[in-house]
Amino acid sequence: MSALTLEEKQTLLRLARQALENGVRGHPLPALEPAALTPALRADGTSFVTLTVQGELRGCIGALEPYQSLAEDVREHAVAAALQDYRFPPVEAHELPLIEIEISRLTLPEPLDYTTPADLLAKLHPGVDGVILRDGFHRATFLPQVWEKVTDKEEFLSHLCLKMGAAPDLWRQKHVEVLVYQVEEFHE
Repeated sequence: MSALTLEEKQTLLRLARQALENGVRGHPLPALEPAALTPALRADGTSFVTLTVQGELRGCIGALEPYQSLAEDVREHAVAAALQDYRFPPVEAHELPLIEIEISRLTLPEPLDYTTPADLLAKLHPGVDGVILRDGFHRATFLPQVWEKVTDKEEFLSHLCLKMGAAPDLWRQKHVEVLVYQVEEFHE
């Protein structure tokens, strides 16, 4: 995955802001003009859009597998982060000027082969790896940015298990599926 240009990042942030404002106000999103987008923005891509107010999380939604263009993915997740993050009430119009948008463009997740809990800990790269845990139908992920708040690898995995709805020591008790990915992160 080659890095986005500054202009492409600015385009995605503009599209996210436009989608956020239209979504919160109940207006339809204008159609994208593919001819106005670069090949990187038209190509299938995955993103997470994170909304914050004065550094505090206000919503975060994304996808782990590509199923639409990166530009559409960012627009969809900007609206979803504002209106569908179950952890928060929907964003209201009066909050729009306070919201800052962060976009994380994801690489494709890759399985992390490990043999023991200690081996798993040794293979994680704090601040670099986004981590997905899967156990049957249960799944949860943390973006690499979460390492800024949870720097300890054991605590990071325990919090991820809790997010998945499992016991915090599940990653020690059984061999769960672990996938890692990296992100290109940029914000307003």
